[in-house]
Amino acid sequence: MSDMNQLSISLAVQDFRRARRKAALQEVFARFTSKSAALLSYEEVRDSLKGMKSAKQVLKEVPLDAIVGSVGRYKDFTRKFLPLHDSDEGRWARVKAAVMELTGLPPIEVYQIGDVYFVFDGNHRVSVARQLGATHIQAYVTDVVTKVAISPDIQPDDLIVKAEYADFLESSHLDVLRPNADMSVTAPGQYHRLEQQISIVRDFLSKDGMKEISDDEAVTYWFDEFYLPVASAIRDRGLLREFPDRTVTDLYLWVYEHRNTLEKALGWDIEPEEAASDLAERFSPGFLRKISRMWQKIFDRVTPDELEAGPAPGEWRKKRVAARSENRLFTEILIPISGTVESWRAFEQALLLAHREDGGLRGLHVIPTDSEMDMQQARAVQIEFLERCQASGIQGQMAIDVGGISRKICERARWVDLAVVSLAHPPGRYPIARLNSGFRTMIQRCPRPVVAVPGTPSPMTRALLAFDGSPKAMEALFIGTYLNVQWNTNLVLLTITEGRKVTSKILDQAQQYIEAHGAQAVTLMKSGPEAETILASADEHECDLIIIGGYGMQPVQEVVLGSTVDQVLRESKIPVMVCR
Repeated sequence: MSDMNQLSISLAVQDFRRARRKAALQEVFARFTSKSAALLSYEEVRDSLKGMKSAKQVLKEVPLDAIVGSVGRYKDFTRKFLPLHDSDEGRWARVKAAVMELTGLPPIEVYQIGDVYFVFDGNHRVSVARQLGATHIQAYVTDVVTKVAISPDIQPDDLIVKAEYADFLESSHLDVLRPNADMSVTAPGQYHRLEQQISIVRDFLSKDGMKEISDDEAVTYWFDEFYLPVASAIRDRGLLREFPDRTVTDLYLWVYEHRNTLEKALGWDIEPEEAASDLAERFSPGFLRKISRMWQKIFDRVTPDELEAGPAPGEWRKKRVAARSENRLFTEILIPISGTVESWRAFEQALLLAHREDGGLRGLHVIPTDSEMDMQQARAVQIEFLERCQASGIQGQMAIDVGGISRKICERARWVDLAVVSLAHPPGRYPIARLNSGFRTMIQRCPRPVVAVPGTPSPMTRALLAFDGSPKAMEALFIGTYLNVQWNTNLVLLTITEGRKVTSKILDQAQQYIEAHGAQAVTLMKSGPEAETILASADEHECDLIIIGGYGMQPVQEVVLGSTVDQVLRESKIPVMVCR
């Protein structure tokens, strides 16, 4: 051996020992990061993913960072191909010396699965090339076809999930039936839950159609009718941004589970879109979401219900209407039923609304305790509610809840578009009575518009809209315009000037809004006390509905000074829709 060759070998041995020290440090570091430093076993990956080896071999440049596995020597090198055994010193040094002396080395041989390469021949060449800072290496590549793709950042634990995915595709044929479907998940055990859902769908279709349904038919029906709508809702509502570490299928299963939990707790059917939105509100790890949840908890604990201002104007539209595809505002209507004559009158009003909107009713019966006596009475009300809904051809659900009526209505209203409530106990005339008024508290805090029904149900064919340009009055204008266009409800637009900075310009703006949306209204500008003028105008124009914005001042001011809303609610003989 020449002196030059001996020097090259000697230097290469030193490089090998440095690489061995790096390997030891990499293994220690891997324990801190919980990321494996081990190479992947080709046989294990191929068997797990049910790979089929191609007979064709192609020579090309392969990125070294994508070579993270080996066929037979996956225990001899780290993930970055640092040597793990001192016994490899001689061979490693000879390869390094050959490279440095430019004597040349043949291309390595690798298998390719997805974007990952596994060394069949040339492990030491890969190790040396990486230590020299190379980015690519020539290789004869044999493609291995699998149902599931993998990437170079895959960890050994990830392989369990990938193997389950391959099993799921093999049993369901979903990759053939719906080739573009990406059903990847991030945790093991999830595909078994999908298989259970498909099995339930198959059993249901077979029983409903009185014929045997094939496995492929069940899979395509489940995917098209169950999975895709929820996946669309997940994307539309930005859940992938809220939960960046989750896949669509992860979130689909989470939404499915969350929906079941909600339905059990509420006693109502919940749409997947509703469950998806609630999931984001409750569990999103985003900073602003966390702050909002924390602040809401603190605020709810320290602020009495009577003094809580409620949601911001228009928030209900953002949460319920903006994401809706159908051109209907009130498809889900909350109707509290106590069993009194007054509550059944409000029920009749809710039925009319449901017919107009082609919607459904979500009934609520609140009891003070869960005693057997209270529950028996509640179940009797529930049965009557369902019978009345069925007789009217309206889909209805009745939940029984325990607690304070006003609070429960407000809690439940977030799941609907509109609350229809009997106006049997309107806010009182004096401050103490207003402070103790559960109805006023409910109107103040309710996150949805409320229709207060004082007596006989109204056909709602002619509505008086009281408008003063305030944000909540704008919500009233929005609803009034909707009723005119969709229901052909005649609209009387009233603006009152006395005691307020309300000008003809505000009335003109409202008229422009109405006309821009294809609606029509009779416009009035009057002066006088607000509540009296509203009630008198409604009577004068034979209106059977008043539409008005909600409380405009802070709760303490409303309690002390009183408000137009309170007086209208006390004295109106026709339903009043209070908007927010």
